[in-house]
Amino acid sequence: MAATAKLTLLLPTTLTSTVYFPSRLVLKSCPPLQRLVVAAAASSSAQTLPSSTPSLETPEARQIRLETESALEWGGVCARLADFAATAAGRAACVEGRVAVGRSREESERLIEQTAAAVFLSAPLDFAGVEDVSAVVAAATGGRLLAVREICAVGRSIRAARGVFDQLQSLAEETQDGRHSPLLDILQGCDFLTELAQRIEFCLDSTFSVVLDRASKKLETIRRERRRNIEMLESLLKDTAAKIFQAGGIDSPVVTKRRSRMCVGVKASHKHLVPGGIVLSSSGSGATYFMEPRDAVELNNREVKLSGDERAEELVILGLLTSTIADSQLKIKNLMEKVLELDLACARGSYALWTNGVKPSFSDSYSSCQSDQSSEYSVYIEGIRHPLLLEQSLMAEGSTVDASEMPVPLDMWVKKDARIVVISGPNTGGKTASMKTLGLSSLMSKAGMFFPAKGRPRIPWFNQVLADIGDHQSLEHSLSTFSGHISRLRKIVEVVSEDSLVLIDEIGSGTDPSEGVALSTSILKYLASKVNLAIVTTHYADLSRLQSVDSRFENAAMEFCVKTLQPTYRILWGSTGNSNALSIAKSIGFDQKVLDRAQEWVEKLLPDKQKERQGLLYDSLLDERNILESQANEAASVLSQVEGLYNEIRSEADDLESRLAALRTRETQKVQQELKVVKSQMDTIIKNFEVQLKNSKLEQYNSLMRKAEAATASVVAAHQPDEITFSDDENQTLFVPQIGDKVYIQGLGGGTMATVIETLGEDGSCMVQYGKIKVQVKRSKMKLVQRGTNEAATSSSVKPKGRTPKQRFEANQSQDGSVSFGPVVQTSKNTVDLRGKRVSEVSYELEMAIDACRPYQVLFVVHGMGTGAVKECAMDVLRNHPRVVKFEDESPLNYGCTVAYIQ
Repeated sequence: MAATAKLTLLLPTTLTSTVYFPSRLVLKSCPPLQRLVVAAAASSSAQTLPSSTPSLETPEARQIRLETESALEWGGVCARLADFAATAAGRAACVEGRVAVGRSREESERLIEQTAAAVFLSAPLDFAGVEDVSAVVAAATGGRLLAVREICAVGRSIRAARGVFDQLQSLAEETQDGRHSPLLDILQGCDFLTELAQRIEFCLDSTFSVVLDRASKKLETIRRERRRNIEMLESLLKDTAAKIFQAGGIDSPVVTKRRSRMCVGVKASHKHLVPGGIVLSSSGSGATYFMEPRDAVELNNREVKLSGDERAEELVILGLLTSTIADSQLKIKNLMEKVLELDLACARGSYALWTNGVKPSFSDSYSSCQSDQSSEYSVYIEGIRHPLLLEQSLMAEGSTVDASEMPVPLDMWVKKDARIVVISGPNTGGKTASMKTLGLSSLMSKAGMFFPAKGRPRIPWFNQVLADIGDHQSLEHSLSTFSGHISRLRKIVEVVSEDSLVLIDEIGSGTDPSEGVALSTSILKYLASKVNLAIVTTHYADLSRLQSVDSRFENAAMEFCVKTLQPTYRILWGSTGNSNALSIAKSIGFDQKVLDRAQEWVEKLLPDKQKERQGLLYDSLLDERNILESQANEAASVLSQVEGLYNEIRSEADDLESRLAALRTRETQKVQQELKVVKSQMDTIIKNFEVQLKNSKLEQYNSLMRKAEAATASVVAAHQPDEITFSDDENQTLFVPQIGDKVYIQGLGGGTMATVIETLGEDGSCMVQYGKIKVQVKRSKMKLVQRGTNEAATSSSVKPKGRTPKQRFEANQSQDGSVSFGPVVQTSKNTVDLRGKRVSEVSYELEMAIDACRPYQVLFVVHGMGTGAVKECAMDVLRNHPRVVKFEDESPLNYGCTVAYIQ
């Protein structure tokens, strides 16, 4: 047997406990453990404060980064990566976009090597059992006593982490080529807290979430003594109950618990069969006593003491384990973070296999040591496909996808001395998609992910990717399309560095072409001296001419097939593309006359016709200005008239609001005065009724009830509005009552509005309900107030005629089949006591109690255990009452009481 260590704990309640563990144990000072035990005894919980990691990223740079990731759809790649994560923490990190991205070139290269090692795994790693226990560890650190299941979750996660490491070591030993070293390095040197896991497994049963007997010698002794004591107590009580039954003292042997003590049931008339016994309680009718035999007193006392000792010892053990977890919080957190890193590495490997991705490498834009033909390029990627477009094809068709259905592969070759790449070409030709593909591949390589391409792709390591893609028009911030682009470009220019990648879509668009070209040229020349690489798309031909005057610029064009008049989605590096607007318009069937006129304007826009065109434009602008001035004067006149009319209406509206407010004040005061008068009258009636009821006998009860009801009715009648007149107009004749309609009933007072709950015949008669009263009324005696809705009809508490209580209960169930009744806890408000009542009174009392119940309430019917006549009458009422869904007979711990469920 392994050596054990002995530990004595001194608690604030002077309780002394000795705990044994299978290995040596060294603890720190006792106060933290005392705090845990005291907190557990008080059932208090501590809140965990979220930890925050300081970031060196400025708020503006962080906003641009998040907007760039959104524009490049980085979240879509992370969400797809979540499908390959094995742990809940890994899936959450991917879905929330918390995938690790290298903050340096060395860190990104380490992530790529981890992905490469995961690709070579011969079998997937088993992460089963690894749970997210960060909240549990934080609770333990905050001083809350952990429950058994929480401590077991920590133990399972630690053991599972160790199992993953052992499996990884076995795979590495089989290959012995070092390919798995990057993955082993993640968990290498981690403290797997073997001793803590062994303690938890030794003390707790994770299957049943209980503290084991072997957790301490004292607990084992207490439980052994308690089992022996319970056996003796149960044997004694069973013998006593059998003797009482044989002597006719009870209808059946009863052994139960009252006031936390074991006892037997006996009729009150046979109390002498338990000499010297203690009456712990009695049935509702008093016909049955629950007595503790004299010989069981000492055994019951011992059971109570042992039960308390057992719970105290369990708290000591849980407190000790909680304290150990709190002391090991840093080690547990570090271990779980390493397991998460390993899970994400394996997920990246599985994603690479799914997309047939290749391993990227980082190039140096300013120097080169490569000897192959690609050495002159900073970006050299052959046959890359957009990851998200490829994922859609793979998910739609599985592993067998036709080449025609796959996204078009792109070749990206950017020379080392190029800083600005201008991509031109037709609309819908793939300029933006190509730019997004490059930006997304940069983010993936920084995060250690492989991307679908050919050969050995090489790309610079960019410390940040900044993109201006899409329309940033904002009505909320008063930004036009052009203003939105310029605002975003200003932010990009402020945060760029020499290792940045900048992506700009349709630079300079949304304004006058000449000013747009001038501004775009200035921005690009500034970026050429500040960034590693910038990719821009444009329709401006002047930007493509910058290559001839500045060697830092490079052109690229999206290929367009003139024969088919369709884009091919391929990049032609070093070429200048045309927009081909007229060709595209012709391909979609535009009117040829319009196209011919457009071609004439294109010829006029040639450089040798510019001066002539400027003169024509000037004259045209003068005419346009005169027209706009006349329209502006007319608009000003209309605006003046509208403002006058508006001011007039506004003054009338202000006066109307003041009059409405005064009227509401008068009506409110009048209603409050009437309420005070009615309340005073009702209080007087109730007080007189209570005084007379105390001095009266049972025979005078009905007379008092009639007097009180008459007085109440007189108060109600005094404050009701006038009787509604029922005329024989056409609308009243055509009125057909429907379930859920709100109607006035002739003879019930003008202010009494009832609800139609059931239609009874073709003559229009129906059943209506106001309050708890139901009455059958003819159509001529009703006046429609509000037409009911289907929801009102279906949710009515009264169901169509002919349904049983069970059918009505099933009809009230929700779609998921669940009905929520009130809590099954007996109180004075949900209990009706029928003991001592005559059989003739039982039915009346019980029906009144049922009618007073709220919908879906639990009612406790106390009928006692006497002769059984009261109980039988109560059972008949419960079986036949339409609001009773079901009822449960009395249980061994609650004789003489039936629980009814009211709908």
